[in-house]
Amino acid sequence: MSGYNRSQMSKPVILTGIRANNDLHLGNYFGALLPIIDMAKRKAGEYQVNLFVPDLHSFTTPIDHSQLQAGIQNNLRLFAAAGLPLDNPDIHLYRQSYIPAHSELTIILNSFTGFGEMSRMTQFKDKSANLGAERVSVGLFDYPVLMAADMLLYGAKHVPVGDDQSQHIEITRDLGDRMNAKFGELFVVPNTVKEQHAFFGKDQGLRIKDLQDPTKKMSKSDEFGKGVIFLGEDPKSAAKKVMSATTDSVGKISYDTASQPGLANLMQVLALLEGVDVAEIAKRYDGQTQYGPFKQDVAAAVEGFLTKFQKQFAEVDDAQVHAKLASSETAMNKVANATLLRVQKAVGLR
Repeated sequence: MSGYNRSQMSKPVILTGIRANNDLHLGNYFGALLPIIDMAKRKAGEYQVNLFVPDLHSFTTPIDHSQLQAGIQNNLRLFAAAGLPLDNPDIHLYRQSYIPAHSELTIILNSFTGFGEMSRMTQFKDKSANLGAERVSVGLFDYPVLMAADMLLYGAKHVPVGDDQSQHIEITRDLGDRMNAKFGELFVVPNTVKEQHAFFGKDQGLRIKDLQDPTKKMSKSDEFGKGVIFLGEDPKSAAKKVMSATTDSVGKISYDTASQPGLANLMQVLALLEGVDVAEIAKRYDGQTQYGPFKQDVAAAVEGFLTKFQKQFAEVDDAQVHAKLASSETAMNKVANATLLRVQKAVGLR
């Protein structure tokens, strides 16, 4: 295993990705995209950072397949627009499906994974509950094994993980340890969930909520989109959504997530857009009795952010993005294929 690290990966590996379909929204930007890019900038040099588009995961639930390729390209451009340093040799940007070893290792790992283990996956239960039995695919049932392959192929010890992903780290560790015990040291397994939180910093809890229903998080699955601000939408339209956001009838501004969740959510949005602590925003507006001026400030900040971001998005150099993809996918295929060959030999396929 140590020989594998020296020859294939000279630096410890951080791995993360963002699902490719649908336009990302403000919550995705501040909750996932920006933290990933900030982490990549801070850690590159000391670590190898693998940022991948998990396109094989994109249709584990039903989608419009005619739009998938556009969604993949859109998300790659979003990484660049949000500031990912494409010229950094320690940062790799690649598409999951362009590394065939992901699929091949998944098939092998399936035979060492228990049906009961997959049945107990909370995300599978949650997602399948909304689909109905006929629309629940084997791919949705099995996608934690594909996630395990995503990590194990590169010996990724560091994987930023939210609470809803904890089980996936655990099953990956179980599968890696199980294969190592049976066949010798095939894999470097990711660190425990507790160690991941210690490495990346525990989620600070700032989750942008739906503007119309501030008791639930902003979500791409929102049927009407009235409470969601998408990164690609018209900035003036987004500002109008802020002005019509649900607040309350208390008549006094204070930061209280329990009794005034709508106002608290807008304060969090403004804090994230200004890059300051929410306590600073709360202090600035505390005690004011008119909600209108506060909402106007938030709306103006949202409009200004989207205008600037969309300009950066329009200026992304597609040739540079695709050159980065080509070099990363060549490098990652070499690493993944070496791991896969070791496994194939161990199980008797080679």
